[in-house]
Amino acid sequence: MTSTHESRWQAVVVVDMQNDFFNDPELDRCRDDLVAACNTVTSRALERGLLVVEVRTVHAQDGSTWTLNMLEDDAGIVLEGTDGVEPLDGLLHAGTTDGILLAQKTRDSAFHNTELDQLLKARGVEAFLLCGVSTESCVAATAVDAYAHDLRVGIVIDATASVRWDLHVQTLRSLKEQYRQSTLSSDPAVATLA
Repeated sequence: MTSTHESRWQAVVVVDMQNDFFNDPELDRCRDDLVAACNTVTSRALERGLLVVEVRTVHAQDGSTWTLNMLEDDAGIVLEGTDGVEPLDGLLHAGTTDGILLAQKTRDSAFHNTELDQLLKARGVEAFLLCGVSTESCVAATAVDAYAHDLRVGIVIDATASVRWDLHVQTLRSLKEQYRQSTLSSDPAVATLA
């Protein structure tokens, strides 16, 4: 049975729109379009007085926060104090835009050892739009954890991307079928903001 529940989105969460993640040629190719789509959703949410949370991955230089694959490869990414950890040029983010809150993470899910759940609960959020990269990793992990927190998620398809488009499509299909999470483009997304 497929859910036909229509959510009124009460917040926006933007994940990992940072320089290091766009070193991949495929993500770099769609960088400007992603920034534009994320900014559209973010600006409309702010206009309505809704919560917007930018989530950044930030790892310690000394390797103490690195993931298993980073340790195995002896190669860090999004290291504190480097340009790679910074938001993409042109992105509306916590450092430049009033009303955007910042949460930092060290794992794929934006809920893992972060304050995201508390920020959402403090504002009474039950449903939010999710933007960012990469669809099959950090976006998916965040969406699945949101489901575990009894939160509805709308994944904005033109404000998300993957290093491989087959993974992008497959992941969105899986999240929609298994977790009944909405997938919608930015125009319908902003039209259904609370």
